[in-house]
Amino acid sequence: MRMTFCLRLIVLPVFLTLTVNVWGALPAVSPEGQPIPSLAPLLEKVNSSVVNIATFTTRPARQNPLMNDPFFRRFFNIPNGRQLPRARKTQSAGSGVIIDAKNGTVITNHHVINGADEIVVSLADDREFKAELVGSDSEVDIAVLKLIDFDSLIDIPFANSEKLRVGDFVIAIGNPFGLGQTVTSGIVSALGRSGLNIEGYENFIQTDASINPGNSGGALVNLRGELIGINTAILAPAGGNVGIGFAIPVNMAKTSIDQILEHGEVTRGQLGIMIQDLTRELAEAFDIGDQQRGVLIAGVNEGSSAEKAGIKAGDIVISLDGKQIKNVAQLRNQIGSRRVGDAVKLTVLRDGRTKTIKAKVGVSGSRLASSGNVHSFLEGATLAASVSREGIEITAIDPQSAAAAFGLAAGDVILSANRLRVSSIDDLKKAASKSDRRLLLGIKRGKAFQYLVLQ
Repeated sequence: MRMTFCLRLIVLPVFLTLTVNVWGALPAVSPEGQPIPSLAPLLEKVNSSVVNIATFTTRPARQNPLMNDPFFRRFFNIPNGRQLPRARKTQSAGSGVIIDAKNGTVITNHHVINGADEIVVSLADDREFKAELVGSDSEVDIAVLKLIDFDSLIDIPFANSEKLRVGDFVIAIGNPFGLGQTVTSGIVSALGRSGLNIEGYENFIQTDASINPGNSGGALVNLRGELIGINTAILAPAGGNVGIGFAIPVNMAKTSIDQILEHGEVTRGQLGIMIQDLTRELAEAFDIGDQQRGVLIAGVNEGSSAEKAGIKAGDIVISLDGKQIKNVAQLRNQIGSRRVGDAVKLTVLRDGRTKTIKAKVGVSGSRLASSGNVHSFLEGATLAASVSREGIEITAIDPQSAAAAFGLAAGDVILSANRLRVSSIDDLKKAASKSDRRLLLGIKRGKAFQYLVLQ
């Protein structure tokens, strides 16, 4: 099974007898005077709000690591002095949605614009505008763009995605395979999908409306022409569309969008708790009914908001602000969507009794591990404090990223940056900030040590 970032026209017999009063959905008539179902009038208004996004990225060409070996260079009579790798320019395509016509605000997926040097937005009427990145949230996969020197835009209204039901008709609009604006339709197949390991925070709308590579960042709309989700991924066992696509609910996206527009970034809230799903075995061990649903508090971090509020290990969270909590993903999403300082009310089971606890959401430190926030040359590398407390370890790396192109690899330990020793993400960030154009890293690879110049 392969999960593919993206980005069948379904005509159901029952759709032909649809009598719901959808504005503009049934305007045409046959020669016999019979109404002919059509989404065309609705799409004529919505299509103008969905855009195509082209990104251009300059990446250094890969260089053989032997070029850094002095013996190798002398043996083949290669002049001393590091040779700059030739840059290569790549282009990719995605989709986006205009959400504020007055200010030229467009939203798309983080993975569509990640690492882009230049962003060009094309409208349905073939007009093109350059765009700049306002900010993004990689954990939800949302990015906010601002168009430059724009005019005459049309935005799309938001729906309340909390009111979606399985079986609701939906329309997906985007730019699949770079073909240009394309419309497909289907239904909501499922809600609240999580555990797919696509994003850090998952609460996907599942749909059978055809979503393909290039649709990423495009609109999922209802039959009132309102935005209900941002298309982001497909389940593709054979590499193609099989009718299982996923979209980020617009309510979830809006939480990130609002913070990005206000602060330029997202600071995600947390309580400082370790949690796990309540299984039947755990329910039996805690002497509660095996049909009980909730989330078990496995641990509480010292000095955290949870500890200050009186939350204890062994508590079972059954609701948050009056909304039932059934699993870890749901609780994590609910807390993560709150702003730092927000008050929340948790209902927990403790020793067989129900207890209400009020707590304040604290700040999450997870964003410090984002390599792109440390330095652009480290984009694509996952960083973590070394287990040996010596330097910063690269735990994973995107093979198509800038970090990989510079020769970094998973397992490397960064001991110094720009000649300054580093022992934390903060240390690395401060040292790397001393130069935008060049980054000198002291790397421990296995038992060997070497310097690597990124420029």
